[in-house]
Amino acid sequence: MSDPLRIRDATPEDAGLLFSLIGALAEYEQAADRVLGSEELLARALFGPAPAAEAVIAELPDAAGIAHPAGFALFHGTFSTWECRPGIWLEDLFVPPEHRRDGVGRALLRHVARIAVERGCARFEWAALDWNTPALRFYEKLGAEVLDEWKMHRVSGEALQRLAG
Repeated sequence: MSDPLRIRDATPEDAGLLFSLIGALAEYEQAADRVLGSEELLARALFGPAPAAEAVIAELPDAAGIAHPAGFALFHGTFSTWECRPGIWLEDLFVPPEHRRDGVGRALLRHVARIAVERGCARFEWAALDWNTPALRFYEKLGAEVLDEWKMHRVSGEALQRLAG
């Protein structure tokens, strides 16, 4: 990559940008109708009194040197009872099509991996859709291990309300 890529922590002023990138990711994943949040909810979750997650934004300069968003990563902490150490869960990683093959995805993953190492994390984990072959190949090249023996589970909406009972 010839352009200098910069990765920075997201700020409250980035909530709109992040929410639009989340919408673009949902569209790519053929699930745009499932985005039920809002820019305001995202801002509160990331920058409120008890942040639930963190985000970083990748930027590339244009010909005039003005930085423009080229992707983002949103992540939060986890904990391994077996390791008795924290971990990081990558909730979302998205690079718009025009910036793919520019090294942005790799740089974002490396950045979050460095955060995990600096924080003494035992693991850096994420999930990928089974049909997203380009992403699966990319993660495999980076050395990511696919955990076929684990099945993700989710309880949400009315089922969550019933379970909470």
